[in-house]
Amino acid sequence: MFVLASLLLPVAFAAAPKPLPDHWVGTWATAPFAQPNKDGGLGSTDMTLREIVHVSLGGSYTRIVLTNEFGTEPLTIGAVHVALSSGETSISLPSANAVTFGGKPSITIPPGAMAVSDGFALTLKPFADVAVSLFIPAQKISQISMHGFADQSNYMAEGNLVSKSSLDGAKEFNIWDVLKGIDVKVPAEDAAIVTFGDSITDGAGATKNANARWPDVLAKRLQENKKTSGLGVLNQGIGGNRILHDGTGPNALARFDRDVIAQSGVKYVVVLESINDIGHAFDPKKTYDVVSADDLIQGFTQMAERAHAHGIKIIGATLTPYVGAGYSSPAGEAARQAVNAWIRTSNLLDGVVDFDKITQDPANPAMFLPAYDRGDHLHPKDAGYKAMGEGVDLKLFEEKKK
Repeated sequence: MFVLASLLLPVAFAAAPKPLPDHWVGTWATAPFAQPNKDGGLGSTDMTLREIVHVSLGGSYTRIVLTNEFGTEPLTIGAVHVALSSGETSISLPSANAVTFGGKPSITIPPGAMAVSDGFALTLKPFADVAVSLFIPAQKISQISMHGFADQSNYMAEGNLVSKSSLDGAKEFNIWDVLKGIDVKVPAEDAAIVTFGDSITDGAGATKNANARWPDVLAKRLQENKKTSGLGVLNQGIGGNRILHDGTGPNALARFDRDVIAQSGVKYVVVLESINDIGHAFDPKKTYDVVSADDLIQGFTQMAERAHAHGIKIIGATLTPYVGAGYSSPAGEAARQAVNAWIRTSNLLDGVVDFDKITQDPANPAMFLPAYDRGDHLHPKDAGYKAMGEGVDLKLFEEKKK
């Protein structure tokens, strides 16, 4: 009887784990910085901005992020519509969404703050071109939060025209004002890669409106690879940026939390930064903000520690050749080589992308391959950016994502 009774005891089975809920992941982003507003500029009259962005990751539920992080007064956004772009100022009206913030069609963003919209149903395919139309009513704007190099045609026109299918008589401009990011709601295993750096990540010298930056090339390859197709790419390059000193935008250490850690769903960051630190510190014509290779390595170390504290893997990218550039020097080249040696060997990094070897001239490794050189011996042209994007080992991102 004892044996029979024991056989009748209930058996405990482990419950199947519940699938993790979908979450927000960035599909496009840009790094804002401060720009003094000019007389007759934004806020001088009622104005509509129609800004075009090229997303990386697809999704069927979307939200946008606006910024007044560098503003000195509250910024009122009167209305926002988001739609698929049909080219230039035109949008696909069937896809248009009137965006809300806490259920309201407008929002005032305090100085130093950003604003995240409510989610809305807009299906984005990978690499869709999205038009974000912002109505900015007349108001005092002393300083704009913007990204100064969009490499993309955007448009402005007077009045509230956010719902119009096209903007007749619009003026073209080539920066991203106020717009900071676009997120999509995707499965829990999907994530974002932040590409963090200076003008070489921002895409200086790439063909305008062609999405030919190296992060764009990488995004396409990720989508084509089944193991990495759930990864978006967020370009957080700022031309002229440095690790240790402000210049164009805050220094990399000052903006790391905002432009990397705070991004939606970020799991990886690829850092290509410090050639401007080296160029200015060792400029044979005028040295300023002098730093050493050890100082820059300490800066990289800080970024690695902060990324890891938030569960983000950090991948170091070696600095591309710069001999022949306007601010190059033998002492600067020695510093570049020292920084690159550390990137290649440091156990603080979770991986390496050797952009130096990818872009160098085998006959003169301290210089760009001529076929990749924009002509200033500092920036690549489209062929160089293509080689960089194609040279990234996708295995760096193929691990099972939590």
